[in-house]
Amino acid sequence: MAERAAVSREREFHFTSRDFEQIRRLIYEHAGISLSPAKMDMVYSRIARRLRATGLTTFEEYLDFLDSNPDEWPHFTNSLTTNLTSFFRESHHFPVLAELALEARRQGRRPVRLWSSACSTGEEPYSMAMTLIEAFDSWTPPVRILATDLDTNVVRQAAEGIYAMDRVGKLPEAQLKRFFLRGKGARAGQARVRPEVRALIEFQPLNLLSEHWPIREPFEAIFCRNVMIYFDKPTQAKILSRFHPLLRPDGLLFVGHSESLAHVANLFRLRGKTVYAPVHTN
Repeated sequence: MAERAAVSREREFHFTSRDFEQIRRLIYEHAGISLSPAKMDMVYSRIARRLRATGLTTFEEYLDFLDSNPDEWPHFTNSLTTNLTSFFRESHHFPVLAELALEARRQGRRPVRLWSSACSTGEEPYSMAMTLIEAFDSWTPPVRILATDLDTNVVRQAAEGIYAMDRVGKLPEAQLKRFFLRGKGARAGQARVRPEVRALIEFQPLNLLSEHWPIREPFEAIFCRNVMIYFDKPTQAKILSRFHPLLRPDGLLFVGHSESLAHVANLFRLRGKTVYAPVHTN
């Protein structure tokens, strides 16, 4: 039994603690993601796919290859990011968003600008767009949504707006009929977001740790939900300090259910359930 157990743990590629520590350092420096020692098996599994794709036989070779091939960096980063999401996740946020947008419009702001800063495969920004189409009772509400993500693969998927039916099946039937087109023939079992919804959103790849964000205008709202949990406190504070000037004084920052901004109380104050307003001192 002991021999069989040992064989079952054998790996296709040689993988050392030194390899793991180097990968931890690289993904932290490049993307701010802090991997715990418990993630060693996960890292092996995900990066092993890149060894197969590149035809390399050791992690040491792969890390040398990564160092000399800039085109490999997006694949490396995409392999280690997690994209767990769903439509109308943390549903209590969307009525708050609707009222915020309506009030901004009453004050004459047009368009109302919103940012989904870790949009993953698109469910979050599409939920935002659907919420505001309903709130303004118009297919062309005065809204522009910027949707960004570190993972270039999921940004492309999000822009397509095509989902398996099991991804949209939990939506109320009225929303499903209104906002999605069901696939037929080769597309059976899939649904595509209606073009009127997609037209409200601009998808772009963006690393939140990049020195330069190609973003200018202030936002009524920034969604950064279930992202900060992957960063250590100094990285969180750095990103949040950059969000602060991009929010209007009466804007809101939406975060995930397990995230708190108590460590940046000088920048944000709690306004509601996982909803924060920027602090401004005169």
